[in-house]
Amino acid sequence: MKNNKRFWLIAMFLTLAAFLAACSGSDGDASKDDSSTDDSKDSATAEGEPQKGGTMVYGIDAPPEGLFNSAFYGIATDAEVIGLFDEALIDYNEKLEPQPNVASWTTEDNKVFNFKFKEGVKWHNGEELTVNDWVFAFETIASPDYDGPRYSNVQTIEGAEAFRSGKADTISGVEVVNDHEINITFDEARVNNLTNLWPYPLPESVLGDVPVAEMSASEWVRTTPIGIGPFKVDKIVPGESVELSRFDEYWNGDVNLDKIIVRVIDNSSVVGALQNGDVDMISLQPVSGPEVEPLENVDIITYPGLSYYYVGFKLGKFDNAKQTISEELPKYQSKELRQAMMYAINRQEWADAFFFGYAKVVNKPVPTSHWNAADDSDLNTYDYDPEKAKELLDAAGYVDTNGDGFREDPNGDEFVVKFSHYATGNPTFEPRAQAITQYWEEVGIQSELEMVEVNLYYEMLEKDDPSMETFFGGWSTGSDPDPSATWKADQLWNYTRYNNPEADKLLDDALNIDIVGTDQQKRADLYIEWQKIVNEEVPMLYIAELEEIVALNKRVGGTEYDVSGSNSPAKWFVKE
Repeated sequence: MKNNKRFWLIAMFLTLAAFLAACSGSDGDASKDDSSTDDSKDSATAEGEPQKGGTMVYGIDAPPEGLFNSAFYGIATDAEVIGLFDEALIDYNEKLEPQPNVASWTTEDNKVFNFKFKEGVKWHNGEELTVNDWVFAFETIASPDYDGPRYSNVQTIEGAEAFRSGKADTISGVEVVNDHEINITFDEARVNNLTNLWPYPLPESVLGDVPVAEMSASEWVRTTPIGIGPFKVDKIVPGESVELSRFDEYWNGDVNLDKIIVRVIDNSSVVGALQNGDVDMISLQPVSGPEVEPLENVDIITYPGLSYYYVGFKLGKFDNAKQTISEELPKYQSKELRQAMMYAINRQEWADAFFFGYAKVVNKPVPTSHWNAADDSDLNTYDYDPEKAKELLDAAGYVDTNGDGFREDPNGDEFVVKFSHYATGNPTFEPRAQAITQYWEEVGIQSELEMVEVNLYYEMLEKDDPSMETFFGGWSTGSDPDPSATWKADQLWNYTRYNNPEADKLLDDALNIDIVGTDQQKRADLYIEWQKIVNEEVPMLYIAELEEIVALNKRVGGTEYDVSGSNSPAKWFVKE
């Protein structure tokens, strides 16, 4: 059974620290990158039958923010920890198709769904999981006091908007049949109602008395989180480590390991930690790949990724209470300016320099692994062309009027691109950010770089901090590639504040049963038309898409990886 990374990754910003993914989840927001690989499944390095017992050391290369609950986390390292002790009601196979996990379902019209839970599934505090915990999750996320970013995953349930606005005390589309059966009615039939639905219950037995506004800061999220997964949290040392032990009442069979210890390993120490056997499993940054590959005690596993990097423009400000873009920011509204900044970047050179063969250029915000990805033949590929960049800038009025070598804006005022990148222990982050600003300066665009501490970065993006004008980021898509949660004008995670009704309508139409039925190709055609628009308008500069890289000590066995992520940690084992 997969460890359901799809929901870690949904609409999740990559921190590129150990992503993903996901969440989904997670980079962050984030995360990772990758390299060549089998396109189906890579599996365990240790040979022989699974062994019982033992402790695995699981490395992450950036400190968690400390939001250890799927409803609240915002960065990839938190998502990785959550994935060890919790799991979703719905799973996904290697074709990214939904599969029953704790819950099974039926529907006749893609609007009304009946879900049935397995009986006897226990939370780590010994309480039985019931559908009431799922209802509690819906109502928490739909609460006006909820401070997390997952409202889009309950927004389409009938009555969610009325509940959020205070016009109703319950969500009308949620009907509890009994402790293990529930009916959910959506506001309309959509192709992806199931795959968009929030799949994680919340333990009402521990959070039921906590005000929603205080949940993300509560001990149950920060220091004593519980889940329904194969391991339970024993101890958290903030910013340093998380200790987990086998949950003997795990609902889905035997768990091999006795313990997993999650340790923060500074990027500069990853290679040595692997070589010395101090860490058994860690997601690698590409910079470490060439040094890890020769290690005799370590194998590198790579598998197809669903993530991409970009440079975003802050085009407006978002009112989260009203779920609308409330203000347009003028500085980067010129499409020609944005296109010129794209042509100015030698993306292949940049990817080769900083990702060591583990990334390739991308021209749209849909990873190639997905079935709805547009072919480059349908898009402008923005091949490196600094002369083209200069021509566009000249035509748009960005010219050097005072002879200092840098271009002024069309009004003749100083024009400086302020570029933000998150800062962790990764030694390549600042050089790769500087490289981007250097490309811009080579075509006459003056640039300033600010490295922002990673745990501040995402909050600043969400709150449209005025110091962030252009920014480096990454996303990972989910099993269903609908990008609405990160692109539509009414979504918090639309960090660029891109606002295009025509583009939003294409995204809506691609989910409309009356328009596409269940025909995947019809959906794909609409998504391709959408990609053509955002490829032309470049509200973000699409830089590179990734694979995933994991380093495993050869004593580790039982692991499997494919495009949906890893298998359950219950199956992992170590040879002592």
